[in-house]
Amino acid sequence: MPLGRLPALLASLRERLPDDRCAVLEHVLTDAAGPDDPRVGRFIAGQYAAGLAHQLADLVRAWRAEAPGLTGAALALALATARSLPRPEPPQVVVSGPLSASVPARLTSGVATEVIRSATASLVIASFAAHGARDIVEELERAVGRGVQVDLLLEESTQAAEAFAALPRGVRVWHRVGAAGVLHAKLIAADRHTALLGSANLTDRALSDNIELGVVLRDPRLVASLVDYFRWLLEPENNIMRRART
Repeated sequence: MPLGRLPALLASLRERLPDDRCAVLEHVLTDAAGPDDPRVGRFIAGQYAAGLAHQLADLVRAWRAEAPGLTGAALALALATARSLPRPEPPQVVVSGPLSASVPARLTSGVATEVIRSATASLVIASFAAHGARDIVEELERAVGRGVQVDLLLEESTQAAEAFAALPRGVRVWHRVGAAGVLHAKLIAADRHTALLGSANLTDRALSDNIELGVVLRDPRLVASLVDYFRWLLEPENNIMRRART
């Protein structure tokens, strides 16, 4: 019988419970013969965190309805497998311009340099325009100094590459091939683990003064997809981007 709600309920419990409490639940489930095992019922009755007993009871109902022949050890293994995977940090709002005391957000300028600083192997950076942004340029210089490969995808019509003219020759600058549209993306991706994307170009005003909105991602699965797409753009056989400087 196909599983319905059971996987989602297990995933929800994994998200809610810290590692030590999740391990306790796994231990209880490992010894349970099925959803009506009294040890499971006693464990649920002893939970006092808001809504947790109800959440566990919902799991047991789904277990009984969807997979009554499944042992508790199987559910424990599913939880342990999920627990072995790293928990991605949630996305974080990033803004330029005025800040509200009641709305949690971070300034684009600070997050941009932080993301660059976190790179150990590679940086993929895209911007429609670039001007000034001396803090960004200096952080890129330090990244190159520690051996990070930097790829800058820049819109040629805005002369964005001029902002990075002082960077070492090993920094690769890319422009779009042809005139069908422009490179309008804004991205700073460190290795395959952290990325800042949003509306802000790499200009002094966009990083600090304009009203801009973005998000920083620290989920390696999402960041890897972004990086793979931009790396695909750079493949010579696709004839989408050309290297302007090596």
